[in-house]
Amino acid sequence: MTQKHVFLLLTGFSVSMVLGAWAFEFIGGLAPCKLCYYQRYPHWVAAGAGALAALSGMTLLAYVAALGAATSGLIGLFHSGVERGWWEGPSTCTSGDITGMSADDLFNQIMSAPLVRCDEIPWQMFGLSMANYNALLSLGAALIWLWAIKRTA
Repeated sequence: MTQKHVFLLLTGFSVSMVLGAWAFEFIGGLAPCKLCYYQRYPHWVAAGAGALAALSGMTLLAYVAALGAATSGLIGLFHSGVERGWWEGPSTCTSGDITGMSADDLFNQIMSAPLVRCDEIPWQMFGLSMANYNALLSLGAALIWLWAIKRTA
């Protein structure tokens, strides 16, 4: 398999990750949280840079694609920790501490809370959430990008 073919497969991977997310959203009815959206954007960078790298053979573009996949994976790791309660996520998509809040303050917090929270797991398979799968697959793809680049360097 040539480097160009590996680049095209990895580009297809990033496109399929976004299409899969859209399938969960539009077909499965699972609305994404803010961190879910943040995991998608780097895959678009990886897909665009990967396609251009496959067509042009420019190694720098392949590194950009690898960085895109790695970035999505790292955001997925962060999101996984938020879902598991290991650390707090962005205040705009997680619940805060309500200790010592008045009823009015609590009501205001509830009314201003986002519809989809980052600290809840809406779907999982084999004990892993979508953020977990994104982290594993995206970081794996980033490693394969680096392997494909080094393979012909």
